[in-house]
Amino acid sequence: MNKTITGQAWIFGDDVDTDVIIPARYLVTDDPKELGAHCMEGIDPGFPKTFPKGDILVAGENFGCGSSREHAPLALLGAGCGCVIAASFARIFYRNAFNVGLPIFECPEAAKGIRKGDDVEVRPAEGRILNLATGEAWTFPPFADFLQDLLDSGGLVPWVSRELEKRRASS
Repeated sequence: MNKTITGQAWIFGDDVDTDVIIPARYLVTDDPKELGAHCMEGIDPGFPKTFPKGDILVAGENFGCGSSREHAPLALLGAGCGCVIAASFARIFYRNAFNVGLPIFECPEAAKGIRKGDDVEVRPAEGRILNLATGEAWTFPPFADFLQDLLDSGGLVPWVSRELEKRRASS
């Protein structure tokens, strides 16, 4: 992923589970916009209506724990989330985020150093997170080429479709 992501930080704590990201009663759809309309309302009832497109979620440890539903990262995308920065991610959420094309960055130092409302810039290709409000900067290992390509494609399904089309064209 080569695109720089810039937005204001919204702060959440440790162990934010998938039931909080998108409550089970809304799992009757997989439409990101419909899911986004209820994203994070268990923690912050006003979140879906006040979260500006492109802003950044910053969380503590074990973000996305709980059930293995792809609805959680889809809800974040539908809400307009530019990316998630966390101290750590639950493994199944980590994989699901890439599968649906949600950029996520594991950086414990940034998760501790960023405050609510700080303007943040993430440079995925460089492996850098900048807090534009304080001047602090942190690094993380850039994604492997395949994961970068997966995010640039918008997730696993669009990536597979593109690869199949390439194979058909070269046959």
